[in-house]
Amino acid sequence: MSDILLRQDKNAVASLTMNAPNKLNALSEEMLAALQGELEAIAGDDSIRAVIIKGAGKAFCAGHDLKQMTAARQAEDGGKAYFNELFATCGRLMTTITRIPKPVIAQVHGIATAAGCQMVASCDMAVAAEGTRFGVNGVNIGLFCSTPMVALTRNIPRKQAFEMLTTGEFIMADRARDLGLVNRVVPHDDLEDETAALAEKVAAQLGVAVKIGKEAFYKQAEMTLDEAYAYTGAVMAENMLFRDTEQGIAAFLDKRKPEWEQ
Repeated sequence: MSDILLRQDKNAVASLTMNAPNKLNALSEEMLAALQGELEAIAGDDSIRAVIIKGAGKAFCAGHDLKQMTAARQAEDGGKAYFNELFATCGRLMTTITRIPKPVIAQVHGIATAAGCQMVASCDMAVAAEGTRFGVNGVNIGLFCSTPMVALTRNIPRKQAFEMLTTGEFIMADRARDLGLVNRVVPHDDLEDETAALAEKVAAQLGVAVKIGKEAFYKQAEMTLDEAYAYTGAVMAENMLFRDTEQGIAAFLDKRKPEWEQ
């Protein structure tokens, strides 16, 4: 763990804090590597059942590190190899957020722009502070946010996403909630507690059920209706065979709290 990314574990929740406030927590090479490494470690950590990603300072994340990108253009190929690797690396991170077997919650404040907005869209849930601004505003500097577009168009309606992408305009937290980019908007002073409460509620559920449920959630979304029902039916049948599921059903019928083993 490096100083650029801080981790704190509490109540089966791992909180990852992007700690480069002087750069508005830009997704530099170092930040991308730190997040990728820590999320991969968390994926195999049975003590962790949920993850929070947040930013230090006055912003969540301002996207890629433009100074690093500008420096890369001095290469003989104009930076083409560097940029291909950079966006592939970023894509791996966003895919990892979606695929690790733990729910990931973005705790957002200040601004979430370009790849920062992409990260919010990639997380399974998001809680935003009042006044937070969201944008995929690369078009304002001549760089269309094509990779952020992938996650954004899987979160909000297409016409609204296209407007954001082509105008470079920001939307406020309430609008982001109405469109489906974030789950909740809360007063800034309550952001930490509200996000932690959501994460801890998720972490209290049966871990193996949430694990297979998260995987199924994303897989079925890419299937036809018939394929989705066939696939999720098999997932539920598997889930029903878990010992803890049997215990959970018995506890419900007995009107008592279940005692999970996993």
